[in-house]
Amino acid sequence: MSEKSKVNLGKIELLVMDVDGVLTDGTLVVNGDGSESKEFNALDGHGIRLWRRAGLKVALISGRVSTPTRHRAEQLEIDYVFEDCHFKMPVLEQLLKEAGLSADQAAYIGDDLPDLPVMRGVGFGVAVANAVEEVKREADYVTRRSGGGGAVREVVEYILKNSGRWEGLMDRYLA
Repeated sequence: MSEKSKVNLGKIELLVMDVDGVLTDGTLVVNGDGSESKEFNALDGHGIRLWRRAGLKVALISGRVSTPTRHRAEQLEIDYVFEDCHFKMPVLEQLLKEAGLSADQAAYIGDDLPDLPVMRGVGFGVAVANAVEEVKREADYVTRRSGGGGAVREVVEYILKNSGRWEGLMDRYLA
């Protein structure tokens, strides 16, 4: 884990992330019939549920169209899903307007070059441990865990714990 700058994490209301390489390890499985399979990490899924339980919003911005991504987003009740986005910054701007939020109220998790403009355009930019070097250099925070291996959960916990929102969520587990 490395953190480059101090950010007011209490302002963050929206968690935005890429999919391939962030919620997955980046492996794309194309089956013989042309369908696609992906593996998602259960820790990440529970982290997203915790985030939503805290009253916060979640969005996915992916360069690819993927049935497994849509299914996972439905399972986790993700608020916003944007696919086939080769230029992500205009999508972020549209998303912020729709959500009624400013850029400094959003965090973004990415791993590759198309994520750089969005990472720079939010209040808290995060690179997963297996991100390309250019993305890591620009990040406010670099996770210890890799994409598809609990990186999203790490970010969720980091933000919630450092913004005073974590303890209230623990009541259901520790009571």
